[in-house]
Amino acid sequence: MQETILITGGAGFIGRHLAGALLRRGYRVRVLDSLIEQVHGRTTTADGLPDGVEFLNGDVRDPQAVAQALKGVDRVVHLAAEVGVGQSMYAVERYVSVNDGGTAVLFEGLIANPVKRVVVASSMSVYGEGLYRTRDGELVEDAVRRPRRAGEPWDPLDAQGRPLIPAPTPETKLPALASVYALTKYMQERLTLTLAPAYGMEGVALRLWNAYGPGQALSNPYTGVLAIFAARIHNGQPPMIFEDGEQRRDFVHVEDVARAFVLALEHPAAAGQVYNVGSGVDRSVREVAALLAEAMGRPDIVPQVTGQARSGDIRHCIADIGRIGRELGYRPQRDFSEGLAELAAWVARQQAVDRVAEARRELEARGLVA
Repeated sequence: MQETILITGGAGFIGRHLAGALLRRGYRVRVLDSLIEQVHGRTTTADGLPDGVEFLNGDVRDPQAVAQALKGVDRVVHLAAEVGVGQSMYAVERYVSVNDGGTAVLFEGLIANPVKRVVVASSMSVYGEGLYRTRDGELVEDAVRRPRRAGEPWDPLDAQGRPLIPAPTPETKLPALASVYALTKYMQERLTLTLAPAYGMEGVALRLWNAYGPGQALSNPYTGVLAIFAARIHNGQPPMIFEDGEQRRDFVHVEDVARAFVLALEHPAAAGQVYNVGSGVDRSVREVAALLAEAMGRPDIVPQVTGQARSGDIRHCIADIGRIGRELGYRPQRDFSEGLAELAAWVARQQAVDRVAEARRELEARGLVA
């Protein structure tokens, strides 16, 4: 019998790619999304959803909308969330309401209409600083950056004042919740892993690293960093980078993220588990900005490195994807340089409103940039 999968927040960047992947595997797909203006602009239509997707315009915090969306559903992917570390540090009620309140409403609906499995999108932000090693090879799981004085390293330091060395971060590292966004994502995954088995369902949490690819919201200054950079370059402006640009991240193509969600929905071993989803390769933010400018045909645009820190940001967090590979068979398939070329070609056909300066002013006005 053909199963129906509900994707909350499914009209967004990841949701549209996942919907296509699920349709190709023979599922029926239903999407519940409120089409918030910051992501979708002023529209009442879910542009970009594949043909064959059933779309319901509704808020995940609305019990009636959730009850309607859950009718006849076999599995759920919970993507609905406000996204952005910086904005979460002042739009506190909004982030907690949507991310945690919305998840609570969803699970009250699931208690009345249980499904086989619920997969929630969590985030690498729950780790805070990633795993580190000292120069002597000792692992450090609780690295914290102290307030930085002029001329000091940006990196966390060991007891001797030496910069720690970033290492791949496994799922076993304890959370260190450094932003409101991180707090809400951790609550989402814990609600899922606590409530699903209590009511005879299976729960899975995927901690996503920096997803990129065609279809990301270019005019949202709190979206993924590559989309923000692309919007700036597209408008002839330099990407704006906090700190010194040497902070390291893992960038994973959205098609690989969609593939991970399919595995999390289907694989028997996934039930009750938490998995990292990344590419397994780390790069500095400065390097990525330069590579994107080159891919977009603007190698003359040099990133603007601010030398300022943003409250809630972490220095390094690198994905250890060994567990999802061993247990679910996940292997990232998209090459980064090819993915950048694909992104550049897509951006060239778009219009992007550059709101980065506006977002920065919002943070500075609240003392969240120093």
